[in-house]
Amino acid sequence: MTRRAVPVIVLAGFLGSGKTTVLNHLLRSGGGTRIGAVVNDFGSIEIDAMVIAGQVDSTVSLGNGCLCCAVDGSELDVYLERLTRPSSRIDVIVIEASGLAEPQELVRMILASENPDVMYGGLVEVVDAAEFEAVRERHPEIDRHLGISDLVVLNKTDRAGEDRLERITGHVTACAPGTPVVRAEYGRVDPELLFEPRPSTERVGQLSFEDLFRDDGGTGEHGHGHGDGDGDGHEHGDGHAAHLHSAYDSRAFTSAEPMSPRRLMDFFDTRPDGLYRVKGYIDFGTADPRNKYAVHAVGRFLRFSPEPWAEGEERGTQLVLIGSGIDAATLAKALDACKDAPDAVADEHSMWGVLRYVREPE
Repeated sequence: MTRRAVPVIVLAGFLGSGKTTVLNHLLRSGGGTRIGAVVNDFGSIEIDAMVIAGQVDSTVSLGNGCLCCAVDGSELDVYLERLTRPSSRIDVIVIEASGLAEPQELVRMILASENPDVMYGGLVEVVDAAEFEAVRERHPEIDRHLGISDLVVLNKTDRAGEDRLERITGHVTACAPGTPVVRAEYGRVDPELLFEPRPSTERVGQLSFEDLFRDDGGTGEHGHGHGDGDGDGHEHGDGHAAHLHSAYDSRAFTSAEPMSPRRLMDFFDTRPDGLYRVKGYIDFGTADPRNKYAVHAVGRFLRFSPEPWAEGEERGTQLVLIGSGIDAATLAKALDACKDAPDAVADEHSMWGVLRYVREPE
């Protein structure tokens, strides 16, 4: 059985935006997902997990299967290779870029990687809503970073009024048309927006990193706050965690009829604003026995992976679409229009647009 590629997410943003807070939140809230956290920073590593484990030069086990690596740019390929080995059993890799790093270079390295076990998972730009104007004055290149991002997390929204948030959102939209913008407090982004959390399983024995920081709601037992190594300065618990789902929309689409390759590629080429991720399986109705196509789309990135149907598996298309401010009715109408006509045949010519985005397993 072909091993699925591990998505690699680049978490970028200028100093103090809250990248470390976002990363720590993902590590604490992964629900059993094994995360490889790569820290691309030349200075001190202030991630809480690194402090717990002690300052080190390379890899630290965070518990619950998660790993953290402190690297510079030249070492990135080495650690991606290490983290994608089957023995590591990592589900997703998150690279926290240095506050002064050029995120485009990290993205280029991932897209250019010849490692068949690596798959681009998106560029997430974290923006400080409270200090946006001041940061932009010091670092005007933020507009360019926003322009290439796949998702923008507008962090520290509790420190900015609604008028300011609307102005910032308008500016982000002008720099990055169509890119979804998700508001967050204390870096709390629902992991499901970025990757697929695995169900937690009961663990016996040593406490994991997740256990060390889990807040138990109103018990008060773990209600103390934790500072942010990225300059966030918040002292907080997780009282708002239940509201994470309000930051994005998730819609499902199913079809028992095969999908038209040409029409579906038109859909992907003209993706509606705010649509960040598309995942699932597509039936193009081809004669090829491997005509079940897994699809992975994040931002502008798109990949199809052909797979055989399992014996007795009911054929059809099943998609999950995730984004911010997406219109469910419009999405359903656009995808319904991609259903194949009864007399249409998906041949090699009509499949050419799809096949351009297929990377065959090695």
